[in-house]
Amino acid sequence: MKRCGYSVYFWSNENNEPIHVHISKGKPTGNSTKVWLTKKGGCIIANNKSNIPEKDLKKILELLSDNYFLVLAKWKGYFKGQEIRFYC
Repeated sequence: MKRCGYSVYFWSNENNEPIHVHISKGKPTGNSTKVWLTKKGGCIIANNKSNIPEKDLKKILELLSDNYFLVLAKWKGYFKGQEIRFYC
C-alpha cells in the first residue's frame, strides 16, 4: 500500500513476530518505521527509524486504524498458515 509517497509493507523474515507493518518514504528500507497493530484495532509505534514527521505519522496511524481489517486480511494472505499474534 502506498499513500502520499509512503510505503506500508511487511517483511517476510521476521520470525513469527506479532502483527505489524513497516513504513518508509519511497521504497522499502531496513531503516523503516515499525507499527504494531493491537487486538482492539489500534496502532502503537514500535519505532520511528525512518524519522517520519509527527504530522505525517499521525495521518498514517489514522489510515492504518481505519483500514485495520484490510491490513489484517493482507497479513493473513501474506503469512499463510501463520498464527496471528498481537503486541497487546
